[in-house]
Amino acid sequence: MITLHSPLDLPLGASVDQEEFVRAVMEWHFSPETGSAYWLERAKSLHFDPRKDIKSVEDLALFPNLVNELRDVRVEDLIPRGYGAHPEVVGIYESGGTTGAPKRVVFLRDWFDRSQAHTSAKLDAHGLPRNVNWLVGFPSGPHMAGAFHKQQATQRGGLAFTIDMDPRWVKKLIAAGKIEEAEAYSEHLVEQITHLLRTQDIGILSITPPMLERIARHDDLVELINQKVQGILWGGAHMDADTRHLYQTEVFPGVKLVGLYGSTMILGGSAERLGLTDDDPCIFDPPSPFIIFSVIDPATGRRVGYGERGQVVMHHLSKDMLLPNNLERDMATRIEAPEGQLGDSVADVTPVAQFDNEAVIEGVY
Repeated sequence: MITLHSPLDLPLGASVDQEEFVRAVMEWHFSPETGSAYWLERAKSLHFDPRKDIKSVEDLALFPNLVNELRDVRVEDLIPRGYGAHPEVVGIYESGGTTGAPKRVVFLRDWFDRSQAHTSAKLDAHGLPRNVNWLVGFPSGPHMAGAFHKQQATQRGGLAFTIDMDPRWVKKLIAAGKIEEAEAYSEHLVEQITHLLRTQDIGILSITPPMLERIARHDDLVELINQKVQGILWGGAHMDADTRHLYQTEVFPGVKLVGLYGSTMILGGSAERLGLTDDDPCIFDPPSPFIIFSVIDPATGRRVGYGERGQVVMHHLSKDMLLPNNLERDMATRIEAPEGQLGDSVADVTPVAQFDNEAVIEGVY
């Protein structure tokens, strides 16, 4: 049922004719033959016709931010009809629940495989080894990051060791002022990581910055990582420039440190830009044209200038799902994109203090 030779079948990172690509996305998701039940019904309440009026990335701003509806929508209604009666669903993944009840997205096989291949190619370009085991210090259960890293390990020829992490529980403890309990749970996570580092051959450590910071307090674990681990992948929470520089130059000087930035609500993300020095900001180029970033002034909705800070808006435009105009809970510096990329690149990502009238608590993720 999936149409071949469409702009939507190009690899992630491909250069496209913007209008042709955006029109193909709108045609797929709003055609009665291929669109999902969710979007076909939701289109009735839009004040425009997506198939006629959405022609560019800038036009995506016409869409309201609908991600909060993903807290309650029936997930079967998110699957485009163009995939046929029995699409291969790889997983149903949920947001971290930072600002309320979790939101859900559907990963279909074609998007999952293409996204994994794109990330793996980026890891190769960064010089991260294949055929080594991974220790995945990311959330388990319904979270995309843990599942993605586990799959990357096996696809790249290694074994995946995982820990049992529930980031929502830590956030609840912190929000309730139960700091000692949150600390105890976090140390429970460190204990799991410690046992694996001591007993298994680990070549890649994928981990959130708050957990890496806790590990760095333990001299014995730092020594183990420097002896055993060849690469550290970090993501899922922010890391400031000074901390990143300290890890690269002093704490883990012989280990390749690579940042990852993305969101469950865009069904993926990107590895940091190649060729950055220890003194450069950590820049992320999204896998355009399927994932697009914009950096805006939240008060006006207009793009900020290059080098200026604003709030990140993300768009996901693939056959799997359409999630346009999602205002994320992140602030970033707008960076000029590489040639051929749609939208912006971002650097120095940090969380906003409040989002949807809720305090933003990162916890361990």
